[in-house]
Amino acid sequence: MYLVDVLIFVGGLLLLVKGADLFVMSSSLIAERFGVSEFIIGLTLVSIGTSVPELASSLTASFEHANGIVIGNVLGSNIANIGLIVSTAALLSNVRTEELMLRRDGYIMFFSLFLFLLFILDFRISRLEALIFLLFYFVYLLFLLDKVKKHEEDIYFKDFMNYFFKFEYIFDLKARIETGIRGRIEVKNGIGIKTETDIRSENGTEIEIEKEIKSEIKNLSESSLLIELIKLIVSGIAIIVGAKYFIEQSIFFALLLEIPETLIGISLVAIGTSLPELMVTISAARSGYASIALGNVIGSNITNTLLILGFSGLVNPLTVTKISIYYITPFMLFISLLLLLFIRTGWRIKRTEGVILLLLYCGFMFSIFRIG
Repeated sequence: MYLVDVLIFVGGLLLLVKGADLFVMSSSLIAERFGVSEFIIGLTLVSIGTSVPELASSLTASFEHANGIVIGNVLGSNIANIGLIVSTAALLSNVRTEELMLRRDGYIMFFSLFLFLLFILDFRISRLEALIFLLFYFVYLLFLLDKVKKHEEDIYFKDFMNYFFKFEYIFDLKARIETGIRGRIEVKNGIGIKTETDIRSENGTEIEIEKEIKSEIKNLSESSLLIELIKLIVSGIAIIVGAKYFIEQSIFFALLLEIPETLIGISLVAIGTSLPELMVTISAARSGYASIALGNVIGSNITNTLLILGFSGLVNPLTVTKISIYYITPFMLFISLLLLLFIRTGWRIKRTEGVILLLLYCGFMFSIFRIG
């Protein structure tokens, strides 16, 4: 009898995960077809794309008023990213780290988690607090786009805080809009379009021409574009349907086993939606790119906290349980702080430190069900 429910649960997860992969791939190709830069694609579609399963499942749970699953999913994913994914990368290969990874993105991650703790002290996340989360995430994207990319010197956490509280992003956004409008007018009037001769004379080399030719080859034809649009629609439907059944069955098992929704969210939902990142991490570590996994984890935790909780709290204000405030969130802050300390020690995460993170994660998962 319950075998059907298990199959629906697994099927929903597969639709959710595979749909997210196809969605990111198709949307990236379409964005490239319309001339969106690789930097912007990576900053938005790829970085957010790794959190699409968490986002879809959390939004679905929010619409279903399953607040425990929303909170448990975000907290569980953040903890699993560090205790399971980073530890796995460290066990397979020494993970090299950089000072910038700590002093900018690492501190921004910890700040977002601490902000979450402050917001839930009254046992809820209001729509206003959800909007603040979304504002911080929006400003973080602009900060990376307008400050980090344009400055040759390193940009740190304090620069992000100055950027936010001095409202510099408003001026950057205004300038970006004006530049975009002016650029479209110039193209329409035939201004600023470089010929092959112009490129040769300006650069004294054929590199730029070769790049343009390669770019044209990479561009999708109209028929291929139609195929990618169909894939995008199909993947979007798969995400919606997969998230619906995945969350419905999660709620069903929570009621059946008399387990609080938060624990289901922090275990079944969080681990399920983190499986793709775990597989990618194993592949990257074996190929000698374990450091990429660490960067993705930090970025994913920022996205989980600011973007996913922001959207979910905007749909419906979220109520938070005592166990989330007094145990789960403090542990999340602790293991996040420990990760930052490990990044600082020798600027790499050693295998022994990976073992510590994994043991802490296993101990946490064991204790959470005993307490719950």
